[in-house]
Amino acid sequence: MSISHYIKDIGRGKDGARALGRAQAADLLGQILDQQVSDLELGAFCIAMRIKGETPEEMAGFLDATHARLNKVVTGQAPTVVLPSYNGARKLPVLTPLLALLLAREGVAVVMHGTATEDKRVSSQAVLAELGISASGASPQVKAGEVAFVPTGVLHAGLERLLAVRRVVGLRNPGHSLVKHMNPCEGPALVVSSYTHPEYLQSMSATFALTAQHALLLRGTEGESVADARRTPAMDVFKDGQTRRVQAPQEGPLSQLPELPSTDAAATALYIEHVMQNLLPVPEPIARQIQHILREVQA
Repeated sequence: MSISHYIKDIGRGKDGARALGRAQAADLLGQILDQQVSDLELGAFCIAMRIKGETPEEMAGFLDATHARLNKVVTGQAPTVVLPSYNGARKLPVLTPLLALLLAREGVAVVMHGTATEDKRVSSQAVLAELGISASGASPQVKAGEVAFVPTGVLHAGLERLLAVRRVVGLRNPGHSLVKHMNPCEGPALVVSSYTHPEYLQSMSATFALTAQHALLLRGTEGESVADARRTPAMDVFKDGQTRRVQAPQEGPLSQLPELPSTDAAATALYIEHVMQNLLPVPEPIARQIQHILREVQA
């Protein structure tokens, strides 16, 4: 099989490229996930989509193909939150594990998933390891009050291969947006997602609305799904195709900044332990994010 006819449509440049329909996009990504395409075709797909940009219809099709192939995580009837974690720490500590542990303490089943796509960043997986939480070697069963980290390769090897293209070409591809939309669980879950640049707010919002997913979207910390500990961002909830603004962005100058650790995995883990032991306060933006998440999963 070949995806060359799809590349002809999407690879004609920013102005000449044609968008794919949802079914076409599902077929295209299905072949990629099934690893039926050559490395050359895969690279051409990634570069073409990087130039063209994916439409909400295309992303919906990509999600259709992905959800049909994932090794799903079992959560039973527990209220479940999904935290994608792919960006890691660059200038600020990665506090997605803190968000996960605080939610689990409230009785939520938390499913984190991710893979390192840049060697220079500290990943959530590295911080969790410092906290004594190992990555799952197979799709686990997660109960209320538990946190599981599932590497992308465990969910689907073809999806990990798609993300790994970034290490070769140095550019993101649709896989990096895809993983921030997907629900890897067997049952319903609230997907907590984030964007880095304002243009992704529109495209991700349109995709969540089109696919009728239950999600909370915010501008996270350096692309992570946790609120910036220094300033509360705007937060939107998506459910059944409807959108609600549940948190207005914090305006004006900051009166004080929280004391945060370095980006080092061990230092971040120690900070998280101190917060969990009530030796340090939960940063206000993260506390607000938790309130909105609990309101959604416990409704």
